[in-house]
Amino acid sequence: MKKTTLLHEGKAKKVFLTENNDLVIQEFKDDATAFNNKKKGTIAEKGVVNNAISCKLFTLLEEQGVRTHLVEKLSDRDMLCKRLDIIKVEVVVRNIAAGSLVKRYGFTEGTVLEQPIVEFYLKNDDLDDPLMNESHAVALGVASLEELAVLKSRAEAINAVLKEFFAERKLMLVDFKLEFGRHDGGILLGDEISPDTCRLWDLETKEKLDKDRFRFDLGGVEDAYSEVQRRVLGLD
Repeated sequence: MKKTTLLHEGKAKKVFLTENNDLVIQEFKDDATAFNNKKKGTIAEKGVVNNAISCKLFTLLEEQGVRTHLVEKLSDRDMLCKRLDIIKVEVVVRNIAAGSLVKRYGFTEGTVLEQPIVEFYLKNDDLDDPLMNESHAVALGVASLEELAVLKSRAEAINAVLKEFFAERKLMLVDFKLEFGRHDGGILLGDEISPDTCRLWDLETKEKLDKDRFRFDLGGVEDAYSEVQRRVLGLD
């Protein structure tokens, strides 16, 4: 399968059409952004790492009955995917207080939540991806109540699988972002699952092993991403 026309270029990936109208190729870049593109940089080999991690985790989820857009890993940076009509809702699942949850509600960072919090955000960079509820989403026409219920239940199921998977590898799944799309009458998980989209802490030391190292100039960004890849893929 070969790339034809560039369909879309985002902050972390390029999406190309293929000769099959139902399939696209997602190419992972090394570009890094934070604070809704206000901070920009590069993380060496990030695209390679995130593609490998995402393919592994999408395969895991497929095995657990979660339908995703993954068809196959084509190369170090390229993933062959089903073409989705992306739902303009970012779904965030939070297991431990961090980031905006601390800023908005005064939680102490690191507080383990009694039950996961599922949040919806409008996928719109111009508006800084604002937090919204189901009524907002329906009023904006981005999703129906029925679709939002599917997104929430799907996110909770994904969380259960990933929490266990990461814990077995001595990682805490603090929170993560998911994106979904419509395909052939159903809803599939799309985008990626990686240290770009997840907060991951070492289970014992609580060391941050995700994009927060880039966001807050903590250093060791490449090493953190590589460590997550090592654990996820079971590399020696």
